[in-house]
Amino acid sequence: MSRTPIIAGNWKMFKTVPEAESFFAEVKGKAEVAGVETVICAPFTNLPVLTKLAEGTSIKIGAQNLHFEDSGAFTGEISGVMLKDLGVDYVILGHSERRAYFGETDEIVNKKMHAAFRHGITPIVCVGEKLEEREADQTKEVCKVQTEGAFQGLTAEQAAQTVIAYEPIWAIGTGKSSTSADANEVISYIRSLIKDLYDEATAEVIRIQYGGSVKPENVTEYMGQSDIDGALVGGASLQPASFIALVEGAK
Repeated sequence: MSRTPIIAGNWKMFKTVPEAESFFAEVKGKAEVAGVETVICAPFTNLPVLTKLAEGTSIKIGAQNLHFEDSGAFTGEISGVMLKDLGVDYVILGHSERRAYFGETDEIVNKKMHAAFRHGITPIVCVGEKLEEREADQTKEVCKVQTEGAFQGLTAEQAAQTVIAYEPIWAIGTGKSSTSADANEVISYIRSLIKDLYDEATAEVIRIQYGGSVKPENVTEYMGQSDIDGALVGGASLQPASFIALVEGAK
């Protein structure tokens, strides 16, 4: 079954509103490639302007987090209600930085998954192992626990719409990257987990990205693998020329 490749840029905590406007002006038209879905996941402050700029283009806009409650006394948090009001299409959930720095557990990630679907926002849910877990040959076990935790209580229909990003933590922002064959092996395993949780049809349609030091120079190699459907890209998504090259390399 053919799955549409998806390239998602994760800007993390970078770019002011003027910088975001300038970036979008440079990639508009050029990062819109037939047969590839392009997503920019930006800080909350940039979302209002980006969703407006993206109108009439094929570029989708995503947030980097949401709170699992729709409203309440949660100072500094943003709800799915607020994101939907802006016209956001995607949201990154369970990124390793959220897990490591802000104490997000599999249970919290799962609550956020349900909140995203409650408001018609597609989650890009991250799973992946630390270096010490990889060296202890625990990669698959870690991915199994995180994947099963994230999808708890979701329907097959919801699962099929979800994007999974396999991001080995040791490869994020380090310049190190999993080989394309290694990444494909783990992603194929994650796809088998979805088959076990749901059915073969769901496993065949769900899109699974690789993330971790993906660059224009190596994106085509990853995309050539049987089970890799795209990339969640940090640093290399911050420069317009690099982001355009990533999208072009995914077709």
